[in-house]
Amino acid sequence: ATQNPWVDHYQMYNYITDELPNLIESTFPVTNQRSIAGHSMGGHGALQIALKNTDRYAAVSAFAPIVNPSTTPWGQKAFNAYLGSNTQLWAQYDSTELVKIASKKIPILIDQGDTDQFYPQELQPDTFLSSARGNGFNVRYNLRSGYDHSYYFIASFIDRHIEFHAAALGL
Repeated sequence: ATQNPWVDHYQMYNYITDELPNLIESTFPVTNQRSIAGHSMGGHGALQIALKNTDRYAAVSAFAPIVNPSTTPWGQKAFNAYLGSNTQLWAQYDSTELVKIASKKIPILIDQGDTDQFYPQELQPDTFLSSARGNGFNVRYNLRSGYDHSYYFIASFIDRHIEFHAAALGL
């Protein structure tokens, strides 16, 4: 966040890219290999973080991510509150805009439920897929029949995401 009252305590980008990896790598016997995943707005966060840092992440996956928040009512409301009214700044946090300019083509996996109450208006996976594929990304996209935005949706397919990340990390 760049706007009050959020700016002091809403710094998830720094937390995920710097603070959390430093804590994990200094506390546990791990390598510096990384991949990232998320759900919904967290899926968007995972995508935009990975696309901004393709040298640091081997892969990214998301469940029902909001991928083009600059153009959706939900995303515009959040971006305006957290980033202000400068839409040029919004592009720096919009996965669909970032995938257009990302140079390293990391693997991307997206699962989306076809009965998700936010699909397609707020989530807009087709817009992201078009931009990603237009820039040479090979996105694995699954539109899951009968699934919504719930925990059950994630629980039903999380094993595939773990396998995807393990393969990208060479495990």
